[in-house]
Amino acid sequence: MRSLALVLLSLLVACEPDGKISPVTVQWMDWPDQVDAGQPFRTRLVVWGVCAVNPRFRAGTSADQSAVTFAPYFLIDDDNDILCAGGVAEPFVITAIDTAGTAPGLAATVSRTYEMRATALGNTYAVGVLGDFPVRTFGEVTVGPPGSDPSRLNAAGTVSVEKDSLGCVRVRPVGLYTPGAALVLEDQADTVGLSYAFVRGYIHEVSTPVCGETKVFHLSSLN
Repeated sequence: MRSLALVLLSLLVACEPDGKISPVTVQWMDWPDQVDAGQPFRTRLVVWGVCAVNPRFRAGTSADQSAVTFAPYFLIDDDNDILCAGGVAEPFVITAIDTAGTAPGLAATVSRTYEMRATALGNTYAVGVLGDFPVRTFGEVTVGPPGSDPSRLNAAGTVSVEKDSLGCVRVRPVGLYTPGAALVLEDQADTVGLSYAFVRGYIHEVSTPVCGETKVFHLSSLN
């Protein structure tokens, strides 16, 4: 899949103004479980930031007959000389950024699924260059006739685990430290191997609160 990431980025940046291109990976993605055919839909993307002044984010969205793919990157001015290592100033310390991309309307004459993919880090957290990041399947979206139910969000990504003073377990997209970013885990006992794992599941409302909250993350799988 590495060559696919390179092709996607090359095509997307060809029409951009002069500047440096800094590709980044997706740490977390969530999106509607169901969408109407032909209707664009918002996809939340948590990506690594870059050490630069006023970088301009691009989601790098593309779609074909089987999948939607995000290959995000930042545009950085040529005269931007902020470095990511060696005495960098505190405001430019890299953390994850909570942003979004828009998936295009997808064709479907009957209900069917498309894969949701994005460039993502592998088992190591090494910084890559253009085309180095593999494309990973985060999950699926169901596309069908009008009348889709937008209440459930599919979600996937690499998470850290935190437990509060009452013993409530939450998962948080790695590198994202904003308040409210952590999600209550629906099954509070299902935590083995969860920390810094790539997880798949969905976000939904439950009738019986878990840790005092009704919006929870249901874990389907991890690796």
